Amino acid sequence: MGVPEKIRAIEEEMSRTQIHKHTEHHIGLLKAKLAKLKAEQEHAQSSKQSGAGFELKKGGDCTAVLIGLPSVGKSTILNHLTNAKSRVASYAFTTLTVVPGLLEYQGARIQILDLPGIISGAATGTGRGKRVLSVAKNADLILLVLDVFQPDQVSVLVKELYEIGIRLNTQPPNVTINRATQGGLGITAACKLTHLTEATVRAIMNIYKINHGSIIIREDITDDQLIDLIVGNRKYIPSITILNKIDLVSPKYVVEARARIGQDLVPISADHSVNLDELKQAIFDRLKLIKVYLKPRNGSPDFEEPLIITAGSTIYDVCEKIHRTFAGEAKYALVSGTSVRFSPQRVGMDHVVKDRDIVTIVK
Repeated sequence: MGVPEKIRAIEEEMSRTQIHKHTEHHIGLLKAKLAKLKAEQEHAQSSKQSGAGFELKKGGDCTAVLIGLPSVGKSTILNHLTNAKSRVASYAFTTLTVVPGLLEYQGARIQILDLPGIISGAATGTGRGKRVLSVAKNADLILLVLDVFQPDQVSVLVKELYEIGIRLNTQPPNVTINRATQGGLGITAACKLTHLTEATVRAIMNIYKINHGSIIIREDITDDQLIDLIVGNRKYIPSITILNKIDLVSPKYVVEARARIGQDLVPISADHSVNLDELKQAIFDRLKLIKVYLKPRNGSPDFEEPLIITAGSTIYDVCEKIHRTFAGEAKYALVSGTSVRFSPQRVGMDHVVKDRDIVTIVK
């Protein structure tokens, strides 16, 4: 029996199995086996293909991608937000390549990519979907674009992204796995586990041949989260949901759609430039961008061109953003702003800066 047949057999068994307390262990093992087989299948397919993904150089301070079904208005959104000239038409599959644009907002330069429309089954290759979604895995933000008359299609987009290994609006589980070559497997749970038992954890680890070492679980996780952690190629990316073409419906319809989707939603009309400033601000906020002003040792801070970095960045990250080799040459920094108790304060490379800090790097 080949890998595709094994995958189908497991999927059929999972569909036949009722989920309750007594089958949780069995379902967890089936999920682990299925994820392992799919990873093997993906590896085999990618090794046979050449040029499987769209080639595009990342630019700006960060990158956001527009993901949606065909003809939801992604190209129009890109053209209104950026300096791009993506082709626009009223029929499906207008965009056949990745079209980049640059959004300049509050000192930040945000690259936005208009990707070809995806359809159900994209994660398995339908409609070149795997190539499209591979670009999304390298993004800092995903913009889910919905047609105002099809708001429920958000579930299709989320499912396809999940299948390709993208986890939206979540963080990696707080779990540490240390592998060893002998000594058995030690399992330490620093919290109460309600979704997993030690036996299920050990069995899932065994499927991936992790029989020696230790696993420290610091938060209540599910079998899916444990499998994601073991597989190791998952991407945890924030997202914004955009409801386009609201000029065609009533305000009451938008309120109902927002309630139905059940998540943060930015309603816009790209054709009529409605709420585009709100969308720009939402993109900036969701990326958690902050400004840092650089100051020469014997000069004045550069307030005209701040350095744009993500919240939580350290002095080391600031040096890396300036130049890749700069971090190795820096000794410490002098910082003025809300991240220090007095200004200027000498800090180390691991000091976390805050918005509008003034930073002097000392080499």
